[in-house]
Amino acid sequence: MIKVEGLTKRYDRFEAVHGIDFEVEKGQIVGFLGPNGAGKTTTMRILTCFMPPTEGKASVAGFDVMTQSMEVKKRIGYLPETPPLYPEMEVEEYLTFVGRLKGMPAAEIPSRVKQVSERCAVADVSKKLISKLSKGYRQRVGLAQALLHNPDVLVLDEPTAGLDPKQIHETRDLIRSLGGEHTIILSTHILPEVEQTCEYVVIISKGKLVAKDSVANLTSRLRGQETVSVEIEGRVDAGAVKERLEKVDGVSRVTAKEERGGGLVVEVESVAGRNVRTEVARAVVNAGWGLHELKTASVSLEEIFLELTAPEQGDDKGKKK
Repeated sequence: MIKVEGLTKRYDRFEAVHGIDFEVEKGQIVGFLGPNGAGKTTTMRILTCFMPPTEGKASVAGFDVMTQSMEVKKRIGYLPETPPLYPEMEVEEYLTFVGRLKGMPAAEIPSRVKQVSERCAVADVSKKLISKLSKGYRQRVGLAQALLHNPDVLVLDEPTAGLDPKQIHETRDLIRSLGGEHTIILSTHILPEVEQTCEYVVIISKGKLVAKDSVANLTSRLRGQETVSVEIEGRVDAGAVKERLEKVDGVSRVTAKEERGGGLVVEVESVAGRNVRTEVARAVVNAGWGLHELKTASVSLEEIFLELTAPEQGDDKGKKK
């Protein structure tokens, strides 16, 4: 549904995006991530035909963003970080106006306005001035305008920015419900939002692609060895635990993470391809310690993101001042 090949954008001597490639399948919800200045906004502006690329190609629903921009725009619903609202209009009036701007048949607009108002939970404020709405309601009205013409693709830039926890939860539920019916590319700085909402992740840093995969695959790729979290009951010496578990065949490293309720939590990393859970459990029990819990430790998207976008050695930003 979205295809990007060798996409590059230069501003004079500055290269905001350099040769990125990725694809988004029909019905997928994809998180588009990167630090500030990584090139996310530039890429999204190219995909939504706000600006042309310097080199490379991008297509949406089979239409080229350079040569068939009007066809692309017909098939995209765009919600920028600040929704394009007219505060002096009522919600229903504004959505009707947007329908006309988008060239929708006049006979279809009223029913479609009603549908998206109900879908985005703004039907109860349809007669209110947008200027009188809360931030959460304005964000939902913005999403309603993006959905109004039933686009194939939704491009959402920071869709939950400034919302309270309840509104964030409701917006995430709505976005998840739209997957399958619409292809969604979601740019956000809130990494738990991506974990809870998206099926696939594209990460860029300094204008270059650094990862494109599911969160699960990224985790296993970055941590080829297995990491086991072990919780031991009672007062135990962390040094003794570390020394004992490091002797287990296949263990590469043991790290004391935290004390919990008087006990100790350690992380045990194995050599790639080795399953050490049984031997680690046996070592703890044979030492006379109480084994409270043993589980495979997961890597958060935040850890993945930080590892992939960390400054390289020699990078001025990564040097201590």
